[in-house]
Amino acid sequence: MQTLTRGELDCVEIHHRGQRLVIADQGAQVLEYQRDGEPPLIWLSDQEGYRPGQSVRGGVPVCWPWFGALTRNPATLQAQYSLSDPPAHGLVRGLPWQRIRQHQDDQRVQLVYRPASCAALPAVPTLTVTLDDALTLSLHNHNPGSSPVWISQALHSYFAVGDIHRVSVQGLDGCPYVDAMDDWQRHTQDAALTFKGETDRLYLSLPNQLHIDDARWQRRISLSVSGSRSAVIWNPWVDKSRRLSQFADNAWQGMLCIETARVLEDALCLAPGEQHEMAVRFVTEAL
Repeated sequence: MQTLTRGELDCVEIHHRGQRLVIADQGAQVLEYQRDGEPPLIWLSDQEGYRPGQSVRGGVPVCWPWFGALTRNPATLQAQYSLSDPPAHGLVRGLPWQRIRQHQDDQRVQLVYRPASCAALPAVPTLTVTLDDALTLSLHNHNPGSSPVWISQALHSYFAVGDIHRVSVQGLDGCPYVDAMDDWQRHTQDAALTFKGETDRLYLSLPNQLHIDDARWQRRISLSVSGSRSAVIWNPWVDKSRRLSQFADNAWQGMLCIETARVLEDALCLAPGEQHEMAVRFVTEAL
């Protein structure tokens, strides 16, 4: 384990059991993850500037205590805030986080992060990053207050793929979803999801495992999830890619977001003193 910088951001780099992982202190954001001899599992923009206060394009940003636009969240969650210009994806992506615990032995490396200051936050988020034979991210919430707290959240994972035209997502068949590209209408998934244009869908009632099948790289990425029944699947395609910051015009071809989440009716309501954990584990195998 060693410290390094990416642009203006302090990071830690870990090599363990044939894997390499880079985490930024800002946002406790995983930036890079790759197994020896394989393409990267996590996608990271090659146009990123790594600036303080600005979430990095790629990796795994932590979206909390709301996902997306605040106005697209449940009314009970919106009512907790009176912000004139609430940022997309919550309050913590651009904040400094502290490493409050770490452990390393021959079997695993584990790092635990918490925002440097939680005074202005509605609850206390903690991110645990565990690297053993694979990578696991666990987002823990604790409400230490005396009133209920509503939270929506996501581990906004950007996955690297060989060619989005030759990618399918398995495990969605029969699941309901809200399609942001179709005026937020509700639909039901029929068979595997493939990609032929801009995709922005919020899936609900999911199983605890999804698979990204990548025909070009002959690789399957499996996502094993606990504490969540929803996910967001996103690819900006051609036109939106040209409008995104820190994003090359053709970058859409080599990435796919599947964001382990608690969104829409899957949002959390934490009673006083209540705790909750949402976790996802990434495993790769040959197709």
